[in-house]
Amino acid sequence: MTSERTGSGEPSRTLALLWGQPVEPRKGPARSITAAKIVAAALTLADDEGLAAVTMRAVAERVGVSTMSVYTYVPGKPELLDLMVDALYLSMERPDWGAQSWRERLEAVAESNRMLLAAHPWLTEVAALSRPPLGPGVMAKYEHELSAFDGAGLSDVDVDAALAYLLGFVQSHCRAAHDADRATTDTALSDAEWWAANQPLLARAFDPAVYPRAARIGAAAGEAQGSAWDAGRAWRFGLTRTLDGLAALIDAG
Repeated sequence: MTSERTGSGEPSRTLALLWGQPVEPRKGPARSITAAKIVAAALTLADDEGLAAVTMRAVAERVGVSTMSVYTYVPGKPELLDLMVDALYLSMERPDWGAQSWRERLEAVAESNRMLLAAHPWLTEVAALSRPPLGPGVMAKYEHELSAFDGAGLSDVDVDAALAYLLGFVQSHCRAAHDADRATTDTALSDAEWWAANQPLLARAFDPAVYPRAARIGAAAGEAQGSAWDAGRAWRFGLTRTLDGLAALIDAG
């Protein structure tokens, strides 16, 4: 079964496609479209219907050609996923940092990645930190985000690790937020409605005589944020703690 992750395609073909180099031609109908059009169609499918909807046949229908025609541009779905991810990364804004502090820069990096993942939730299912598609989009993104650490006094190895640490938090948070949104959509209940509907069972589960901390702290958190988990509150808390952790490393240098 094909893995729905970046970096799972045949490396030489994938890299050639990412950098616009010719690949070994495959037998099939004459070329009549472009790889960019195929990628754009796949992105629209993923955004509108989810990653499962992205099949070579569905993409072919979107661009109005046969499935075999698509294969003359892209060898398969693994390579298509790499092209999709790289295209989104290439489209990200990369503003000049100006006189911003390292903390302001990293906050901006985190926010831009959060916005991308919020706009394309399926990215949380495929984008891999360990095997990213090494195309122009990934490289431009990596170079820009590394520059956010300029002047922080970290070694090259620590800069790379610090960026991975920051992006790991962003991906984890966005995946949780995506799952929470899907839970609401699937059940047609908001968090508040779900808790209200299950109040009798929850009252037994949160017996203060048996689970004093869970009952007290759970109630306090629920009252403060209106649900068991609030994406905005979790983001602010988590990003601040993540940057505090990096501050300890930078200040130590």
